[in-house]
Amino acid sequence: MDVLIFDMDGVLIDVSRSYRKTIQRTIHIYLETCLGFQRSRGDWIMDEEISLFKSVGGFNNDWDLTSGLLLYLLSISGIPPLLKRQKFSFIEEVVPYLQEKSSRFLQKTPIQLKRKSLRAFLGKVKVSGGGLRGVRRILGTSWDGWVYRSGDLDQENMIKRIFQEVYLGKKFTACYHLSPLFYMGKGFYLQERTLIPKKILASLRKKIRIGIASGRPRFDAELALKRFHFLPYFDSVVTLDECEIEELRIFHSTGKKVKLSKPHPYSILRTVHEIGILNPQCGYVGDVVDDMLAAKAAKKELSILAIGFLSGRRNRKAMKKSLLHVGADMVIESPKELLRFIP
Repeated sequence: MDVLIFDMDGVLIDVSRSYRKTIQRTIHIYLETCLGFQRSRGDWIMDEEISLFKSVGGFNNDWDLTSGLLLYLLSISGIPPLLKRQKFSFIEEVVPYLQEKSSRFLQKTPIQLKRKSLRAFLGKVKVSGGGLRGVRRILGTSWDGWVYRSGDLDQENMIKRIFQEVYLGKKFTACYHLSPLFYMGKGFYLQERTLIPKKILASLRKKIRIGIASGRPRFDAELALKRFHFLPYFDSVVTLDECEIEELRIFHSTGKKVKLSKPHPYSILRTVHEIGILNPQCGYVGDVVDDMLAAKAAKKELSILAIGFLSGRRNRKAMKKSLLHVGADMVIESPKELLRFIP
């Protein structure tokens, strides 16, 4: 093998107590602070439910995943539909509007989540194409007016604003040059740990070229790579930022809106292109369905193996079956198994 490309979350970095917990805290803040919901104990959404949503595919972007989870929770909460989002210029205008709208209902009826069969619901989402689009195809647009997820975080994208404040903590201002509005605590990124030891990356780097194709924003990716001193090992790092820049370029030149984040193979193909080896034998290491679908799609242009990675995962048997089902060429469970790809 000449080139080995890694996903970050769940492969290089354990995000079970960072991004996963950020999703839960974002939902907590959105429902309780923005909508005025009350819950006596426990989380609004469980770890297992987040994993089940991820397993249907199309949720490589955690902002989309958070939006999909919120739409689902609202659909079983008993709150009346709100079809259209009111337009706002500033994020500070959104919360009073949502509180006023929800208070009319909450004064009469307490929120009770009447959970239906989540697996059956997600089965329909998967058949409908997965991701946020699949959720909206099943639920329709009935609850769209409650979830502000579009635009930038200094305007009306409540999901992105809360999420990034929680994940980055004190780094939020350095990244976005804005003061936090919803969360003042330590960034959840501090809970991250590495899954692959540096000595294994060093062994790989001596023999082959290695890179990263991640769905993280560039700031988030570099935050982790610098914190764990991983940057020197990688020849190329492609993030969500590069995908979005290319999406914008395509839109300006053709008028077409495209989505280049995984399961689209763009980030993998670009990483290999930046590494610059002619006709390389490649591998892509990922831990979720979208990673395997992206590597499978990249086979149209590359000689590449889709490698599932399950180190640190609890439900390995189910995940292995899922990854193989969508096209993984192999599934490994230990970082040491990566050394087999050294020529």
